[in-house]
Formats: sequence, structure tokens, C-alpha cells
Amino acid sequence: MSQQGSAGNVLAAVASIFFPGLGQLLQGRILAALLFFCITAVCYFFFVLVIPAIIGGLFHLWSIIDAAKFKSGS
Repeated sequence: MSQQGSAGNVLAAVASIFFPGLGQLLQGRILAALLFFCITAVCYFFFVLVIPAIIGGLFHLWSIIDAAKFKSGS
């Protein structure tokens, strides 16, 4: 997963569509995965309040984009 657009990044982005943070977990970024999952899950839990649901959706989208654009440092 060394370049943007590689097969690993595409797989990570697809995984993040289903569970926010799963793509980051596949890339080995545990802290980012936990943060994306926890923030999105809490916001989706309070979906009755409209603003947290919108924020959760934005974090979910950010999780997908972040997984797709990740560049390995090594």
C-alpha cells in the first residue's frame, strides 16, 4: 500500500464504506481507526438529533477519503 490509488487503498476505502475506520485498520493505523469508528458511532447513535447525524455522516465520508488517499511513510 505504498501509493495513492493502489489496490490496497481501494480495498481500504471500500471497507470503510461498510464500517468507518475499518480501512484504516487494514492499513495498520489503529489509532485513526478507533477515532473514526468511535466518533462516527456516537454521532450515528444520536441520529434523532439532526446535527450529530450530519456530523457522523461527514466523519464517515472523511474516513473513506482518508483510507483512499493514504500514503505509506516507508
